[in-house]
Amino acid sequence: MPSDAFIPLSVPHIAGNEWAYVKECLDTGWVSSVGSFVDRFERAFAERVSAPAAVACASGTAALHVALILAGVRPGDEVLVPSLTFIAPANAVAYLHAHPLFMDAEAEHFQLDVAKLESFLTCECTREQDGLRNRTSGRRVAAVLPVHVVGHPCDMDAIRALADRFGLRVVEDATESLGSRYRGRPTGLLGDLGCFSFNGNKIITTGNGGMIVAKDTALLERAKYLTTQAKDDPVEFVHGAVGFNYRLANISAAIGVAQLEQLDGHLARKREIRARYDAVLAGVDGIAVPKQAAWAEPNHWLYTIRIDAKRFGRNSRELLKLLKAAAIETRPLWQPLHRSPAHAGASSYHCDVADLLHAECLSLPCSVGLSAADQERVIDTILRARA
Repeated sequence: MPSDAFIPLSVPHIAGNEWAYVKECLDTGWVSSVGSFVDRFERAFAERVSAPAAVACASGTAALHVALILAGVRPGDEVLVPSLTFIAPANAVAYLHAHPLFMDAEAEHFQLDVAKLESFLTCECTREQDGLRNRTSGRRVAAVLPVHVVGHPCDMDAIRALADRFGLRVVEDATESLGSRYRGRPTGLLGDLGCFSFNGNKIITTGNGGMIVAKDTALLERAKYLTTQAKDDPVEFVHGAVGFNYRLANISAAIGVAQLEQLDGHLARKREIRARYDAVLAGVDGIAVPKQAAWAEPNHWLYTIRIDAKRFGRNSRELLKLLKAAAIETRPLWQPLHRSPAHAGASSYHCDVADLLHAECLSLPCSVGLSAADQERVIDTILRARA
């Protein structure tokens, strides 16, 4: 590969049975939302995360939408959502005509700040007959939606304890964390419901797609019902509720089965990529490499550094532009959602750390298929960038 070839941030790695399984779908004509690969993917995925069952969805956002319905979120409610995350969970709240209320991140691992969460629930809310109410807005606070940002788990025991104390449901956004573990437990089953994503940049992909898991099989049965248009009689087309066309297609599930077969290898390669970046960049003044909590086993989905502009000599966006000029793709963390024009009317709670991390962080190329030579090129370009 030429030394100036483009190095992407995070792209799919297709190296197993994907072609064979997709060909089987095409040969048999089972390409839509019914087929053996959908069932096979759900069973294999449930086994992987130690769930009793799983429900495959058209996207991670679809999974979040349905999970929030099952969690009892109603129009007018508030749901506590991290500000420093992709916009999907906030959008899913808005789909229900509910209101995301944005919470801050903690600086060590970029996850939902449990101390600020407790402060908000204790100081800003009051208990009423119908549940917890936000004193300022008067709205019912129905749920908390923690996100395992860049694949590092949140402190879920602490979040779960607060949710139980204040009567909140927990919808766990595990979309970035397949393969991660919290205190030895897989992510996804640490709240009332868990949601995963298989978008093209995730650790495994179905092209697009998502999954809902839970310990409560009744919730999963309801999830499957709602994601298949709430069909009660498939012959007469009787529908008992307003459902959604949210089931994963068999042809996509075929890719998912093949990808899931390779997950252990993907995780091992992600660990290797992190170790090499750490070995060099941890010694560079002005660069902070990712930190890992003692209770966390992250999947290292994205490798995200924090840049001190004064010490490094360039800020994160200057480094982004320099790497881009060298045909190396990098990405800042998402615009904090309390700054998003799409959710301009939403409330937030002291999200200063989210703003700081957005300004200082940059994710580096870390595709499973990243070659050693390309990783060295990324590292060398960063080292030469110091002003």
